[in-house]
Amino acid sequence: MENSERKMKICIVDDEEILRVTLAQDVETAGHNVVDFESPLEALDYIKKNPGVEILITDVRMPEMSGLELLKKVKEINPHIFVIIITAFGTIQSAVEAIKLGAYDYITKPFEPIELLNLIDKIGELTLLQKYNREFSEHFQSKYDIDSFYGNHESVRKIKEEIKLVTEFKSSVLITGETGTGKELIANIIHYNSPRKKKPLVKVSCAILSKEIFESELFGHVKGAFTGADRERVGRFEEADGGTIYLDDVDDIPLDLQVKLLRVLQEQEIEKLGSSKTIKIDVRVIASTKADLKKLSDEGKFRKDLYYRLNIYPLHLPPLRERRDDIPILFDAFLKRYSPSKNIEVAEDVYDILKNYDWPGNTRELKNLVERLVIISREGKITAELIPNEFKAKFAKPTKPKGQGLVEMVQNLEINLIKGALEKSAGNKNKAAEILNIPVSTLRSKIEKYNLA
Repeated sequence: MENSERKMKICIVDDEEILRVTLAQDVETAGHNVVDFESPLEALDYIKKNPGVEILITDVRMPEMSGLELLKKVKEINPHIFVIIITAFGTIQSAVEAIKLGAYDYITKPFEPIELLNLIDKIGELTLLQKYNREFSEHFQSKYDIDSFYGNHESVRKIKEEIKLVTEFKSSVLITGETGTGKELIANIIHYNSPRKKKPLVKVSCAILSKEIFESELFGHVKGAFTGADRERVGRFEEADGGTIYLDDVDDIPLDLQVKLLRVLQEQEIEKLGSSKTIKIDVRVIASTKADLKKLSDEGKFRKDLYYRLNIYPLHLPPLRERRDDIPILFDAFLKRYSPSKNIEVAEDVYDILKNYDWPGNTRELKNLVERLVIISREGKITAELIPNEFKAKFAKPTKPKGQGLVEMVQNLEINLIKGALEKSAGNKNKAAEILNIPVSTLRSKIEKYNLA
């Protein structure tokens, strides 16, 4: 007989002494802790006093109390206990009733001991899985509590208050903000602090999906729906049933498929590609974008009705340059993440340098810098000398050279900012204009004006 990997505390109840004692010996030999009782009343009293009992194995027909009555009373004491019913062929109906009352399974007489031990092993695997699931869920709840969005800026405090409000509801949330501001983090926080936290959080990056596979990816397909569809596929919405789906870069959803997404949001049902059968789902949608969806919808590049349906509860994340005082808080938090066992000292002028940088990559860029600094730090200290020059020079505070007036100072500042943005974007004028937050046409005229081509 194979030993179970999970040692369990088991109670056996049967008025047939030979069967009871034999079972107890077999189960004990398999490595479990076993107690056995002839009387179901004594067994019930033992379970009341010993909440650690994980499995009850009981016969159906016994004096004093039937196995079904014992099952009911034990479940009232401990609803999580696993109950295995032993029954004769003539009482199969009782076994079926026992399953309805919450028994894990039943086994019919006569049976080989290995049958019972296999059931016990399955329960052991199930309890381990439940334990891992609990730990996994607790890990994510701890990792994504509301305070994991670091900062004390007024805008951050406001976002945290809004998250507390929106977590309790099923309404769609639209998270907007520049790249690297923490949109996915906010989606995680909303899900893992909501009543749906024990259900799936399914993430979809709309930017990387081609138009050809988009519908199949979101809604699934049936076998034969298209060339190469040799089996049925479950889509992301069906995977997320009961939980949350996070649509990142939602502005990249093809225009002709947006109407199908709108229908899913309104009707809470999907149709797999190649099928006319509707499947009811219960999914909360969180979407994010770095684009201006309102502007896109006004220009006819995004469906207005879908925009309004997604934008039921908007959350806007400010760029890091608008909350510079939070930079030391974020820096220290990332430092603890990347050097949990090292007490690294940070020179004060490091924070001064970082506060003067404009962070086009926002929090993500800061996190990457901290990881790099942890690697290259020596003697447990991060100094200004370790900060790469790009963070020191690009957005340094301007100083007034001798003999320069205000106009010259402004021009020099403009030139430096444009040069820095062009360097950062590898000469891409569209990206440089985005960094500088000015129209491309304005940038081109200034490049020509200052002869920076």
